[in-house]
Amino acid sequence: MEIHPIRTEDDYKTTLEEVSAFFDNEPDPGTSEGDRFEVLLTLLGAYEAKHFPVGAPDPVEAIRFRMDQQGLTVADMQPYIGNPNRVYEVLNRKRGLSLAMIRRLHAGLGIPADALIG
Repeated sequence: MEIHPIRTEDDYKTTLEEVSAFFDNEPDPGTSEGDRFEVLLTLLGAYEAKHFPVGAPDPVEAIRFRMDQQGLTVADMQPYIGNPNRVYEVLNRKRGLSLAMIRRLHAGLGIPADALIG
């Protein structure tokens, strides 16, 4: 099994092409092809983490995302943020989240605290 680190964009593209062939017919774990597939995925993950980092979500975007997921309205957010005016202020970035709001949003809606801290 000849595998080398992914150092350049060309290495990355070549490895992606090789791995994409395995997605239609994924090799069995423990086989030589399965081991190669697993190692290449690990190398791709490391390269992508270094060259294409994903930043933390914006707290307001995290709240809006959860509202969209669960079909929640401003009225539904009152137990977590406060009266409708306060909810609108938070959603329009006029007011930051308090620690109490972060705790309630995390406990009640399961929004990760680190996403709410921003």
